[in-house]
Amino acid sequence: DVRRPDELFARLGRDANIGFGEAYLTGAWDAPDLAGFLTVLAARLEHLVPKPLHAARAFVLPRIGRHDHGREEDTRRNIAHHYDLSNDLFATFLDPTMTYSSAWFEEGDDLERAQLRKIDALLDLAGVGAGTRVLEIGTGWGALAIRAASRGATVRSITLSEEQAELARARVAAAGLADSVEVELCDYRAVSGEYDAVVSVEMIEAVGWRYWSAYFSTIDRVLAPGGRVAIQAITMADHRMRATRDGATWITKYIFPGGFLPSVEALDRTTREDTTLRLTGSTALGPHYAETLRRWDEAFTAHADRVEELGFDGDFRRMWHYYLEYCRAGFAAGYINVHQLLFTRESA
Repeated sequence: DVRRPDELFARLGRDANIGFGEAYLTGAWDAPDLAGFLTVLAARLEHLVPKPLHAARAFVLPRIGRHDHGREEDTRRNIAHHYDLSNDLFATFLDPTMTYSSAWFEEGDDLERAQLRKIDALLDLAGVGAGTRVLEIGTGWGALAIRAASRGATVRSITLSEEQAELARARVAAAGLADSVEVELCDYRAVSGEYDAVVSVEMIEAVGWRYWSAYFSTIDRVLAPGGRVAIQAITMADHRMRATRDGATWITKYIFPGGFLPSVEALDRTTREDTTLRLTGSTALGPHYAETLRRWDEAFTAHADRVEELGFDGDFRRMWHYYLEYCRAGFAAGYINVHQLLFTRESA
């Protein structure tokens, strides 16, 4: 439903993809089934612009600023922009584990069960068990660290979110696992020690393509002989990634400053060129993320009154509804994907 066509087309002409999303935020257009409509666009995105013009997108799309490249001095601010909004806000739509990443569903699962299945799959992939020394890059709210420690592992979990760290420590203590889990405010570049397993869930999207080598070199440096690395990563096709790697999007402006999605091929290239790690396993979960986002958005919408009580107004709620449905459409259409990836060290 186009309510103010002049505004919609002016925003499209001036700010391209960002303008399209902003026109939704102002109410210039609306859709009763937002995800359904956006899925149609996402599925046909490469055909909406004639192929001969694809190479020109770098010259017409907005560009990210230098503060969004992934430098150490910028990363904490970018993380805080999203993850330090309010722990109570995230609790309005996440399951009891407070897991903010794609679940892995089987028939009849509620969201909590599907999230635990995803976590267990990653821990199995990394070979986490009794006595395993685990490094988790990106703590979230502590669910994976708690699950790993419950297997008898010792866990060092690092994050740049002060809000997440505070609640994760409290949750670890409540689970009686404070002696097995350390939650630390630390940039991945500063990690030291030796670990049998490195696990990271949907954190690499905040690294920035310029720093993938630093990220994997750090993991390579601290991984013990025979160790395993399990990473869950939101991904896009390699040719799209190359074409858009310096472009600003609605998501990077309003939700995740500094965010950028890798391709599986790019991560494989990076590890082969710069480390002794090798990609040895990959499982795609894209449809599971579409379902996860559907459930999150339903819960977020159902708790609108609570969100308002927390100080988030109608404009914020409309922005987050668009964000959740926008992402859901990308996964539903296959424009983006999510993978659980296994890296092991090259044999001598």
